[in-house]
Amino acid sequence: MTPDVTTAAAGTASLVQSVDWVAIAPPLIAAAVALVVLFADLFLPPSRKPLLGWITIAGLVAALASLAPLRTGSRSTFCLTANPDACSYTVDQFAFVIQALVLGGALLTALLSVRDTKEKLPAGEFWFLLLSSVAGAALLPAARDLATLVVALEVASLPAFALVGLKRGDRLSSEAALKFFLSSVTATAVMLLGVSFVYAATGTLHLTEIATKLATVPGPLDTVAKTGVVLTLVGFAFKTAAAPFHFWVPDTYVGAPLPVAAYLSVVGKAVGFSGLILVTVVAFPSYADVWGPALAVLAALTMTIGNAAALRQSATRAHSAVRLLAWSSVGQAGYLLVPIAAAAYSSGSQVGATVAYALMYAVVNLGAFAVAALVARGKPLNRLTDYRGLYAERPLAALALAFFLLCLAGLPPGIIGLFAKVTVFSAAVNAGLGWLAVVMAVNVVVALYYYLRWTAILFRSPEAAEQPSEQPTEAARPRVPAPLTVAIALTAFVGVVLSGVPQLALHFASVTLF
Repeated sequence: MTPDVTTAAAGTASLVQSVDWVAIAPPLIAAAVALVVLFADLFLPPSRKPLLGWITIAGLVAALASLAPLRTGSRSTFCLTANPDACSYTVDQFAFVIQALVLGGALLTALLSVRDTKEKLPAGEFWFLLLSSVAGAALLPAARDLATLVVALEVASLPAFALVGLKRGDRLSSEAALKFFLSSVTATAVMLLGVSFVYAATGTLHLTEIATKLATVPGPLDTVAKTGVVLTLVGFAFKTAAAPFHFWVPDTYVGAPLPVAAYLSVVGKAVGFSGLILVTVVAFPSYADVWGPALAVLAALTMTIGNAAALRQSATRAHSAVRLLAWSSVGQAGYLLVPIAAAAYSSGSQVGATVAYALMYAVVNLGAFAVAALVARGKPLNRLTDYRGLYAERPLAALALAFFLLCLAGLPPGIIGLFAKVTVFSAAVNAGLGWLAVVMAVNVVVALYYYLRWTAILFRSPEAAEQPSEQPTEAARPRVPAPLTVAIALTAFVGVVLSGVPQLALHFASVTLF
């Protein structure tokens, strides 16, 4: 063998890396089960299609269980041989928590969807697309280079377009999918342009190396680097539904199947915010003076627009309950942005407040959508007025929804909602963003009105025009599917536990996540 060939062979051998299969197990299991569902759908007769839903649920439970070995310490894989500290995949405390949130949210979405795939949606396509999206969403928080980050983001997003438009023959569903697709494609194009500028300025895609090289970027490339940072942030602003890039949210939530809207409101947000945290705190700390003020303004604008639009929702408008939840999610996105902006003025540990708030929001928002799915079974227009007298008809569901809404409002007995808001408020104050804390306080008070209005509707007596003979009998009332009951009960139970022991979620605000 000639010296040149020997050298080439040695160089090739040096690129061979070991794979930490335990670290990559959560997204890998979701992807593997997606393939199992895809092939099983080809051979199962129509009468056996419901089995695909239970295979999906079992796969998501297995993916959650695979997180157990990752709960402590940090594990990395796909690292550079020349620099073992620069890795493409790292499971640390941050990745562990977000992966648990994503997989838990996907599991609850699957429980909400079991009945819909029997009656309204094509089962094989739905479960395959859901699991594919979950695989990307679980991969993203562990991504530690921009290429893996963008790929994971698109793997999570592309199946979601199809999920939104899966109600065949439904005009609202098709319109929602088109708006979601166009906004997301625009976001991706802007983000990729920003990533290319960052790569041009630093010569690397690994987040830790970008952070090092941006600190010493040559003067002529400073403008290129700043432009790349700004464009990357704009791309993530679309993904997180931050104003003024939020316009796709209400119509998308209304047109999508309710379980898919729930999935987007929680898992979609987790994906967007975890990517935003990674690029700002891990990759771009040297340009905190660029992204810090921008995110602070976006946070104030997002929470204000979201809450103002939620106030304007008419109780008698079709799908007004889902629209209110959609605008509420925009307002909540503003709160989630506050600690990330605060990290630019103090330390990266502030983002722990975003993680703690996201855990609270995920549980109670999924619970609210679960009750909305229950009401929609009998009243498909899902207006706020359709919830009048829910306590008289289904007392446990009404109490659960009231609890979820009070958590979102930050009022007792939703203690976890109150404490989470205080944690976010403290992050702004500690960072010296007093004006942002004032804007947040005003918005919290404004949001009380529409949350309490909906809560009050639940306990009003049914419409006086309805005679007792017209009230639905127990036999005529739509039977609640067992998976939907489990989803409501599970979210209510976790919400109550978090309100009783809030430190289970809030301690992430005070620990080192990276």
